[in-house]
Amino acid sequence: MQKYLFLLLTILCLGEVQAQKSIYGFPLGVQTYTFRRSFPLHALKALDTIKMFGFTEIEGGAPRGMSPEDFRKACDDRGIKIPSTGAGYEQLVKDPMAVVKTAKILGASYVMCAWIPHKGNDFTIEDAKKAVADFNTAGKVLKENGLTLCYHDHGYEFRPYEDGTLMDYIIKNTNPEYVSFEMDVLWTIHGGGDPVSLLKKYKGRWKLLHLKDLRKGVVGDNTGHTPAENDVVLGTGQADFRGILKAAKKGGVKHCFIEDESNYEMINVPKSVAYLKALK
Repeated sequence: MQKYLFLLLTILCLGEVQAQKSIYGFPLGVQTYTFRRSFPLHALKALDTIKMFGFTEIEGGAPRGMSPEDFRKACDDRGIKIPSTGAGYEQLVKDPMAVVKTAKILGASYVMCAWIPHKGNDFTIEDAKKAVADFNTAGKVLKENGLTLCYHDHGYEFRPYEDGTLMDYIIKNTNPEYVSFEMDVLWTIHGGGDPVSLLKKYKGRWKLLHLKDLRKGVVGDNTGHTPAENDVVLGTGQADFRGILKAAKKGGVKHCFIEDESNYEMINVPKSVAYLKALK
């Protein structure tokens, strides 16, 4: 039943989306986690939907049951590139060369890590210091193999520390030669950060951007968690995407990916694409 519902939603949404190659000069991309309910049902049909929505780039990797080689071929067949893929923190620490191998197969240039291990909601300076050391070490291996490591912020890093935050500490103490960053707009706002100010303050350090919006009226915190219903269509929440995209372009961001963590991705994504297309 889920499979047929997925196909029906795809057909209904196609009329709302027109393909566009870029937004503010960035290729139109999407994080495959957006379609996390579709990929387990039928990965190839999920890629067909991504293509039909007009996306030419994805951030992600092979779903369970599919090899990186087969996933790369499926994307190539649809004219979809994979400039960025993900890797877990422990994998980067224990076997960075395995990360390199997979990223090379996918054709990725960037490897993003979206979580730093910590106890409960208590992210500490000790956690940040360990992450800095581990990212510098793993990032060096990736750099030597033609890849760039990007840490994806998640909101908990914006706890106050000295004259700034733990996010400031991480950015300032990682080696720019080995470590770059991916800003997630929703989590930055949820954690208390200002996306535009951070893009300007650390110009050149942000290479990737997750376009994601936080529902108006939601007051964030430093947990790195919020209910799925707080992820809303771009332009209807708290983010200033016009300002963010302008700052991203000037600040050296290379790729932007829409990410929708709601349970209504088939409805929200076409609306988000339409919103971005209308931005001037």
